[in-house]
Amino acid sequence: MQPRGDVTTVGLRISGRVQGVWYRGWTVDRATELGLAGWVRNLTDGTVEVLANGPREAVDRLIDVCRKGPTLARVDDVAVMVVDQPGYGGAFPTKGFQKLGDHNPADMPNVD
Repeated sequence: MQPRGDVTTVGLRISGRVQGVWYRGWTVDRATELGLAGWVRNLTDGTVEVLANGPREAVDRLIDVCRKGPTLARVDDVAVMVVDQPGYGGAFPTKGFQKLGDHNPADMPNVD
């Protein structure tokens, strides 16, 4: 894969009081303002999961604001997983940010 500037992709898992407090909608707004692509969804364990793709500086800014969250949220932790290193963040859509529905990891197929 050829490098794409400073574009990177990260996954975030946000824990605390982050469901039922408009965290997903707020995240879509912040990511859109930053020009990022990706998605956000609730997980059945009470956390929120984010996949964000874009320039490293904008992705880092999203991580920073996710540590605070919207007014009604209480963020205890933001776990960050680098999916694609800077320059190689082309594996995901490059436009738009979506709010997805709830997701239960137990519903994922077994790939063993």
